[in-house]
Amino acid sequence: MAVMLKLACMLLACMVIVLPYSAEGAISCGTVVSKMTPCIPYLTGGALPPSCCAGFKYLVAATKTTPDRRTACNCLKSAAGGIPGINYGNAASLPGKCGVTVPYKFSPSTDCNKVQ
Repeated sequence: MAVMLKLACMLLACMVIVLPYSAEGAISCGTVVSKMTPCIPYLTGGALPPSCCAGFKYLVAATKTTPDRRTACNCLKSAAGGIPGINYGNAASLPGKCGVTVPYKFSPSTDCNKVQ
């Protein structure tokens, strides 16, 4: 329950932070976080639920423009900061496990402004 409360707070924070960028792209931070929420168990060392890959594939399909990819990148970085115990090795393996490619590495050091 505490993780869900933190996630809800992170979602609100992401929406406030990314709102100025939403005019550029069609994807919202709320959508990014809601589609990736099923991945939390895997990102924190658990099993990979099918709903995680479904959400991830949706995001890859929905982020075709540079502004959308940058928004998604920033949202993911912000949300990850609010989830204790994230295994960034698992995060990096997620595209391969879900059968998709993304144009950036999921890492706290990723500069989302350089994402094309």
